Amino acid sequence: MATTSALTRTRPPFRADEVGSLLRPAALHDARRKHESGELDHAGLRAVEDQAIRDAVALQKEAGLQVATDGEFRRAFWNNDFMWALGGVEREDHNPVNVHFRNSEGDVSFAAPGARVVAPITLPETIFAEHFTFLKSIVGPDVTPKITIPSPSQLFRAGRKLVPESVYPNIDDFWNDVAEAYRAQVKGLYELGCRYLQIDDTAIVLLCDPERRNEIVRDGDDPDDMARRFVKTINSIIGDRPDDLAVTIHTCRGNHASAWQASGGYEPIAEVLLGDCKVDGFFMEWETDRAGNFKPLRHLPPGKQVVLGLISSKVAALESKDDIKRRIEEAAQYCPLEQLSISPQCGFASTEQGNNLTVDDERAKLSLAVEVAHEVWG
Repeated sequence: MATTSALTRTRPPFRADEVGSLLRPAALHDARRKHESGELDHAGLRAVEDQAIRDAVALQKEAGLQVATDGEFRRAFWNNDFMWALGGVEREDHNPVNVHFRNSEGDVSFAAPGARVVAPITLPETIFAEHFTFLKSIVGPDVTPKITIPSPSQLFRAGRKLVPESVYPNIDDFWNDVAEAYRAQVKGLYELGCRYLQIDDTAIVLLCDPERRNEIVRDGDDPDDMARRFVKTINSIIGDRPDDLAVTIHTCRGNHASAWQASGGYEPIAEVLLGDCKVDGFFMEWETDRAGNFKPLRHLPPGKQVVLGLISSKVAALESKDDIKRRIEEAAQYCPLEQLSISPQCGFASTEQGNNLTVDDERAKLSLAVEVAHEVWG
């Protein structure tokens, strides 16, 4: 494949990028257990988190990435920690959500605390402000700090039944309040120095799964209307963002303990997602046949980037460079090569449990993305 240094990117998303979450070290797991049991105070836990994040940033730099996250080390869940911090959202411990995942060996199910809307949605303060401020203070001048937040669609992923009519008789009022809260969140992060924001979305890509679409119809919702609403809300949130703030969206089919939730190619949502969503780039999962082919990329407009998730964060086996390059060539049949980049398909630990890999496996995967990017794009 031809290479050229002209294809190197200095604005996110980068040619070699990452989704966000990283495997928690044993010391952090131990500190969390002690904190929950009362053996370790908040300051003690924070000190362990700080050191773990410093080590994670060093790992990302050693891999050669231009970007670094805090690995989401201060969170238990990629989404819930954010949702619980919104005004009007309550943590639901007494009625946990039964979550169903799958892997090569069968079903993986567990009960997780949920989030329910109990009052109008607000943003009391910028969420993860301290997380980002610490990350920004340690990355150094040559690395861009990135923070991830869950998409607003997470509050509506199960449809109207998650938003009580007693709180929001008119569903448009719900979406307007959500958008206003998120606009304030984006503004708050920007004022702290954030220039690379990623929105993580599992809801819209679940609309590609035939089983999930049927469930939505049975619940009285329209999956296509939901996709349009999700994109419209994101556009409302980021439409007036500053020019120097890069925003991407990661579309995820589920990631927990090396298991997944959904299957299906991107075709049902490709036109509205790629064609209408006003983000700068799309992190899209193509590490297995479950994601279908690259044909949906024909909807990608000029000026947008797609980060091809061709490296699995779920399995330890390291991918072949030649296989990855071949798949990049396949994708480039539907959109220009200069609009493509590469990353693992998801984070390595969307929940603090993490996927079934080691930190050495994680390091090798991130380094592989960088090596392939250098060889393909120069």
